[in-house]
Amino acid sequence: MPIEAPAAPPPLQPAIGARFEAVVLPWLDAAWNLARWLTRDDADAQDVVQEAMLRALRYFDSFRGGDARVWLLAIVRNTYFTLCTKALPGHLLEPIDEDVHPLVDEQASPEALTLLAVDIGSLRQALERLPAPWREVIVLRELEECSYKEIASITGQKIGTVMSRLARARERLKLELSGRSGEARRHDLR
Repeated sequence: MPIEAPAAPPPLQPAIGARFEAVVLPWLDAAWNLARWLTRDDADAQDVVQEAMLRALRYFDSFRGGDARVWLLAIVRNTYFTLCTKALPGHLLEPIDEDVHPLVDEQASPEALTLLAVDIGSLRQALERLPAPWREVIVLRELEECSYKEIASITGQKIGTVMSRLARARERLKLELSGRSGEARRHDLR
């Protein structure tokens, strides 16, 4: 994912630099994790995180307190989409039609509880096969432990959309991990 050479950030006052380090840098791992799952590539994730951190530093004076993790993850997400719109084919950026993918029963069954014990490699592969909007919400909710409200803030979606996508992502993971993935993929957007 090529990026243009960013403009050098303005020189920081020592107090601002120290505050940035104290408030934002603790969330660098969360930024990397989200970028890695969005890009599916270590090198591209590094590019996204680097650009996002430069943007966060450049606009740190606009941060008015609150949850720095949510603020940084929103910057990472927006940076990813800004960079990928320059590099990805249009069909990968199409939104998911929520009506085509109906919501299913979310109650945990014995099968679902058993699936929680599946090895990490299978889970990673199943996550990789999820459509990007679903992968994004599942990573933010389950790996980064963001609340629905925080995910809605990060993604710019309504909470209902977040909940719907999360339900669909969980159902797809259940299908993928139970070996019924061919049936699940029939409904993917191409």
